[in-house]
Amino acid sequence: MSELDIQVPSAFDPFAEANAENSGAGTKEYIHIRIQQRNGRKSLTTVQGLKKEFSYNRILKDLKQRFCCNGTVVQDPELGQVIQLQGDQRKNVSSFLIENGIVKKESIKIHGF
Repeated sequence: MSELDIQVPSAFDPFAEANAENSGAGTKEYIHIRIQQRNGRKSLTTVQGLKKEFSYNRILKDLKQRFCCNGTVVQDPELGQVIQLQGDQRKNVSSFLIENGIVKKESIKIHGF
């Protein structure tokens, strides 16, 4: 048996390289635009994942003026600051963020029905 080395299976983590600090894989930050159904036809659009260097209140003010809707900035313990807007504004918000150079099109993920 000296010629054939027997390897005992050990705990192998296939994602260890992706989670490593020096690895560039899996570190892309996305902006998530979601819709949440309230009651009846009412809905909320949430925007999360914007960089902390941006002024959330200023972006919210511009969004409210441009799309004639109400909104607020909510502080979430897990997600950080989240922008909430009334109505289904997913396409409007994504086009606004791209046009104003806040994010690139590749870094936006739109969720919902």
